[in-house]
Amino acid sequence: MCVVDCPVHLATETASQALLTPHALYVSGQIPATPTGEVPSGSIAYKTSLCIANLKAILAAGGSDISRVVKTTVFLTDMKNFAEVNEEYTKHFGVDGAPTPARSCVAVHQLPKGVEVEIECVALPGGGLKQQREQEAEAEEAELRAKGR
Repeated sequence: MCVVDCPVHLATETASQALLTPHALYVSGQIPATPTGEVPSGSIAYKTSLCIANLKAILAAGGSDISRVVKTTVFLTDMKNFAEVNEEYTKHFGVDGAPTPARSCVAVHQLPKGVEVEIECVALPGGGLKQQREQEAEAEEAELRAKGR
């Protein structure tokens, strides 16, 4: 197991940003913060996009990508924001042929730094969907060449 380090601000300094195991990359909950730790104002959709941008940066640092995410947990301080969060979420997960990850959405009393949304995820390690498709195409091509001999 190894700790993944990325220049993304943590909601709390007592957790690792992510832990990489042979079978999964566990990414800590990401809040809508800039790399300097600033929590900007804006719509809940914008804040959700910042959470996802932070997830993407950590996934990349861990050698994975958003297409390899198998589970997310979304924490909201107000379930009235669910529809807007969901609209932004679906712009990033389950696109370009990637499966939509399993997801839980939990209402909580409050989140670190007074934010309204936090998202954590679990992803498969290794290359993303594009790399997987390239490898499958190469294997298929090799198989066709072998049959042609």
